[in-house]
Amino acid sequence: MRVGLFVTCLVDLMRPSIGFAALRLLEAAGCEVVVPAGQTCCGQPGYNSGDSAAARALALKLLGEFKDCDYIVAPSGSCAGMIRVHYPALFANDPVELEFIKKLSGRTYELTDFLVNVVKIKNIPGRYSGTLTYHDSCAGLRELGVQAQPRALLAKMPGVTLAEMRESTTCCGFGGTFSVKFGDISTRMADKKCAHITQTGAAAVVAGDLGCLLNIEGRLRRNGDMQTRVLHIAEVLAGEYGENAWK
Repeated sequence: MRVGLFVTCLVDLMRPSIGFAALRLLEAAGCEVVVPAGQTCCGQPGYNSGDSAAARALALKLLGEFKDCDYIVAPSGSCAGMIRVHYPALFANDPVELEFIKKLSGRTYELTDFLVNVVKIKNIPGRYSGTLTYHDSCAGLRELGVQAQPRALLAKMPGVTLAEMRESTTCCGFGGTFSVKFGDISTRMADKKCAHITQTGAAAVVAGDLGCLLNIEGRLRRNGDMQTRVLHIAEVLAGEYGENAWK
């Protein structure tokens, strides 16, 4: 099975350890993993800002880079949702390209969804000991139905105790361009999310989208919480985080 890893531009620029962790998980599941060197952005920022032309160009670029892969997997419900749900809308008036885009979208998965429902991974390579709480990122949850999958994978890790936070499915306030356009509202939402995290007593908060994690960690630190770890689900599952992260 030839799997293309779409690293995402945010992971590439801000926390490459997530990409390496996703690679380790896919290889542990028996996949042949390819990582096209020229990949960049899925086009979501442009799409959300009304620049459909830029989003289309990036969609076609991605199509060319991953055309020989059986599946495309991203450690991001947001980016996977863009490809799977919104790409077809970009080409609704271009029937020739639409057929190729539909095939691309149909074989694109968020990482935990792929691990649980496609390759059905049995053994989790990472080790973690402690209490976690999980934040359900909006795009993964609402566009792709990702909720049970990360919890099922965490349940395979003997050292993990999951403490569910209140309103785990409520937005953290990031929302990509939303946090820029509506900064005050975004801040209030993030503060509420952080309060719910703190109430669990968990040593770490985990999520499947780096955008959410950056937003949450920023508010935790600004509010004086320097202890709560903020981790991507791939880092926990692969055991690649903090002092154990890939260099």
